[in-house]
Amino acid sequence: MKYLVLVCDGMSDYPIAELGDRTPIEVAKTPNMDFIAKHGRLGRARTIPLGFTPGSDVAQISILGYDPKKYYTGRGPLEAANLGVKLEDDDVAFRCNLITTAQDTLTDYSAGHISTKEASILIKFLDEKLGTNKIKFYPGISYRHLMVAKRGTEELLDRARCTPPHDISGQSISKNLPKGDGSALLIKLLEESRNILGRHEINLVRIDLKENPANMIWLWGQGRKPDMPKFTDKYNLSGSVISAVDLIKGLGKLIGLKVINVPGATGYYDTDYEGKARAALKSLEVNDFVFVHVEAADEAGHNGDLREKITAIERFDQLVIGTILEAYKFKANFRIMVLPDHATPVALKTHVADPVPFGILGEGITARGFLNYSEKEALKSDLYFDRGHELLDYFIKEAS
Repeated sequence: MKYLVLVCDGMSDYPIAELGDRTPIEVAKTPNMDFIAKHGRLGRARTIPLGFTPGSDVAQISILGYDPKKYYTGRGPLEAANLGVKLEDDDVAFRCNLITTAQDTLTDYSAGHISTKEASILIKFLDEKLGTNKIKFYPGISYRHLMVAKRGTEELLDRARCTPPHDISGQSISKNLPKGDGSALLIKLLEESRNILGRHEINLVRIDLKENPANMIWLWGQGRKPDMPKFTDKYNLSGSVISAVDLIKGLGKLIGLKVINVPGATGYYDTDYEGKARAALKSLEVNDFVFVHVEAADEAGHNGDLREKITAIERFDQLVIGTILEAYKFKANFRIMVLPDHATPVALKTHVADPVPFGILGEGITARGFLNYSEKEALKSDLYFDRGHELLDYFIKEAS
C-alpha cells in the first residue's frame, strides 16, 4: 500500500464577510479536494493539543503520528536537525528570524522575505560579531535561521518565554521582549543585533531600493534535542518528506524519513507546486509513504493577504493534488490524505488552535456522500480526533 499525506500549511480559516461569510477554502476552486470529499471521507482533528501554543512545529509532529505532549521540545531543535547542527544534551537551539523594525515597532517578521543569499551574508556577519564559544549563529533559508546556546551558558535559556515574531507584526518590540529565566541574555543579543545589522551595507542598499531592511534578529521557539522513535519502526513503512522549510525537513530527518529537496521550492507564494508533486510521485516508486508540505497559504495568512491565500489554495489543489490524483486516483493499494496543519486566519494574521478538516481517499475508504472539502462540510462528519496524533494511525491502519 502507498500512503500520501499532503499538507497545505495554514489553509483553514474563519468565515469572512467580504466573501459572503465563507472561508477561503469555500471560495477557492478546489475540484480535486472536492473529489476526495465526494469519493472518500471527511473528518476533523485537533493537531494542537490544549495548552500548546499553536504552531507548525506542534501540528506537524501530530500529523506525523507523534504525541507532542511526549515528544515536543521546541522548534529550534527540529530546524537544527535539517541544518546538520549536532546538538549536545544541554544545548538550546533557537529559531532566529531576520526582521524589520522601525523604532519600537516590529514591522515585518520576514524582512521582506529576504533572499537566502543576502540573509546568509548577514547571519555569518552577525556570528563574527556576536558569536562566542557558547553562542553560535547558523544561516538557514530566507528569513529563517538558527542560534544555538552551547551547554555551559550560565542562563537557563530554554525556560525563557519568547513570542513568535509573526504574532506581533505591527506591535511594540519592548512590550514583547523575552521574559523570565534567561531573558536578560536574549534581550542583550537582540539589542546588539540591531546595532550591528542596521549599519550593514546590504541593509543600506535595501533601504535605497525601498525594501524592508533586515535590521534586527528575533529569537524564539527554543528547545533541547528531542528523542523520537523512527517512523519505520513505528509504522513499518519506508518514507520521504518534501518541503521547502527547515522545520519540516528537520523533523523528517529526526524520525528517519528521507528528505527530498525540490529545485524551485521556496516556502513562499512562488514555490514550485508541481515540482513537489512530481517529486512525490517519483518517491512513491520506491517508498511506501510520502509527506508533502506547502507553506504558501500560511504565509498569505500571516500577511493578511486574502487574494494570495485563495490563490495558494487553488494552486495547491490544481498543481499538487491534481497532479497526484491524475496518476493514482484509480489505482489499487493507494491512500491519500489532505489537510492543513492548523488555521491561519487572514483577519488575525496568526495561528489558532482550532481543529482542522481532513479528507481521505483510496483503497478501503467508503464514500460518505460529502459535497465538498471545507471546514463547514467537515463539521457534518462524525469522524473526529481530539488527539491529533492518532489520525495517522487511523489513516494507515484502520480507515474504512
